[in-house]
Parts: sequence; structure tokens; C-alpha cells
Amino acid sequence: MLRIASQGAVRQSCYCLSPVVKIRAMTEGLLKDKFNRTIRDLRISVTDRCNFRCFYCIPDEDIVWKRRQELLTYEEIILIAEVAVHLGVEKLRLTGGEPLVRRDIEFLVEKLARIPGARDLALTTNAHGLAERAAGLRAAGLSRITISCDSLKREVFEQITRRDELQSVLDGIDATMKAGFPPPKINCVVIRGLNDAEVADFADFARRTGVSMRFIEYMPLDNGHQWDRNLLVGGREILQRIEERHKLVPTSRDNLSETALRYAFADGSPGEIGIIAPVTMAFCGECSRLRLTADGNLRTCLFSMTDHNIRDRIRRGDTRDEIAEFMIETVLKKEAGHRINEPDFIQPPRTMSFIGG
Repeated sequence: MLRIASQGAVRQSCYCLSPVVKIRAMTEGLLKDKFNRTIRDLRISVTDRCNFRCFYCIPDEDIVWKRRQELLTYEEIILIAEVAVHLGVEKLRLTGGEPLVRRDIEFLVEKLARIPGARDLALTTNAHGLAERAAGLRAAGLSRITISCDSLKREVFEQITRRDELQSVLDGIDATMKAGFPPPKINCVVIRGLNDAEVADFADFARRTGVSMRFIEYMPLDNGHQWDRNLLVGGREILQRIEERHKLVPTSRDNLSETALRYAFADGSPGEIGIIAPVTMAFCGECSRLRLTADGNLRTCLFSMTDHNIRDRIRRGDTRDEIAEFMIETVLKKEAGHRINEPDFIQPPRTMSFIGG
């Protein structure tokens, strides 16, 4: 039987917030920052560990991971998610590191899927081992899966990830659709001189399989701090390369805070193209995201220089109302934007694997 590490300080007696806080949340939209952006999306990193070594994230093999006691327990993650949803969050996404390396992740999925008001529960994965687990994740209540795949060529894939695992990723994509999930989103970080020549090939892949391709600009989030702007392929250039082979038509976004500019194939073929261009076409003005790191810190932006420790508040015995107030105060500190293109930009010390994508 699965046993979840217990934290005596976590108070389980009341699922909901107090009536006063709950009414305020419903009437005032409490998770709203000083720029009038409402937080609807909580991204939860469940571990800093990963079994790949993508050079734009964790290029080093010799990594000192967080100790187990430093990571949030499932019980603590569930509590934070419950409070967030009661404050208006609608979408939860599990990330890492690689979330599938966290033991019994299906248990966490099942508990989060049962939170009233959480209308969407997604997971981002590198798909290693996903073929064997997709059906179980679907049965546990997971809504959607996003899969990272930066090349369709075995040798290039291995060069980027330092792992010869392309086939396992392709098997995971296939298993996801066989398990009854909607066609997954496939994230591809486009890097000049490595995989930029495959952009149109990935569009072919989307047409053939029906997946939604998401091309993402290379960002300064590696733990080696070796980001080189010369390797950046801008969103407009990515779109141009695809349109040299396939005519695309813009489609509407589901909401203004959606990060991808979306396109369909003009000839009606299945599949979709999305361009996520945080560097050259920043979308900070509509951001609706809050991030929870694996070690229990709230981050208001991928590129924040400040962490807001919620783990220690839980472990010292704060009530749910106190946790809610802390989240409200943290969101009010959300930055206007990431400042990547500003001359005084400083790359954050924490890599993507700690923050969660």
C-alpha cells in the first residue's frame, strides 16, 4: 500500500478556506497581481531530478539533487493545490525535472484530479517510460499530456539530450493517444545549428499524427549559464521555415493568456502548429501563471530572482487561511515581465529543472 510521508504540521481538518476568505476569493479575484492579471494556472514541479541531460537545461552529469526531506511531500502539494483552486486557479500542470521519476506519481494525479474546481490537470514529460504508464495516468484522471521532443533524428536527439532514447519518446507519443488522451502537444526547443533544419519536418510529423507541435524559443535557463543568443531561432523565422513547405492559417487562442500563437494547415490536414516566442515576442502582459518549485517555493516568473517559501509555512503549522493570504501577497509581487532583452538582465540562478516549465 502506498504511504505518503506525513507532516504533522499540515492541518487536514478543513478542506475549504474559511467562509470570509472564500467569499473574498469569489467576489474579488484574490489571485490578481498589481498589473490586474488574474492567476488561473499553477505549475507544480514535483522533482528537480531528470533522466535526460538536455544542454539547455541540465547539461552537467555531476548534479547535486535536492535531498528528499527538502522536497514537498504529496500531502503538501495537494494542500497547496487545494488552496490555489479555492482562490480561483483552474488549471494544474505537473512538471519537473521529469515528473515520471517521482515514485507513485499516479497517486498524486488521482488526488489532484478530484479537487472541485480544477477543470484541467496536465503533465509535461520527456516521455521516457510513458508507454508503460500512459493508460494508468489516464485512469487516474490526468486530462492532457505534453511531451518534449527536440529532434526526429536519433543522432541529433542524443546530441541534445545526451540519451539515446528517441524511440522511447515516439513510443510514448503513440501510447498517449492509444490511452485515450487528446493528441498531445509536442514541445520542441529550436536551437540554431542543431535542430532548426527539422522545423518543417516536425510540421510533417504533426500532419501525419495529428499532434499539436509547439516550437519554443531557446531561453536562458540552463544550469551551466551558457545561453548564447546566437543560437536563438526567433518565432517569426520558425514560422517562415514552416510556410516554405506548408501554408498555414492563424487560429484563435482559447484565452488571451495562452502562450502559443496557433496555426492550422490551410489544406485542412490534421495537426496544429504553435509558436511560443518568449524572447522575441514576449507575452508577459497576459501572463496567468504561478509556479511551485519542487522544494516548496512559489515563483511569480520563470526568470524571478526571488523565491517565496511556502513549504516552511506549512511545516510550521500555518492554517489554510494563512497559506491563502501568503499566496495572495506573493502574487502581488509578480513582475511586469522577464526583462530578457534588457541590458541589465541577469539569468536566474535556478535552472528550469528546479522551477518547472
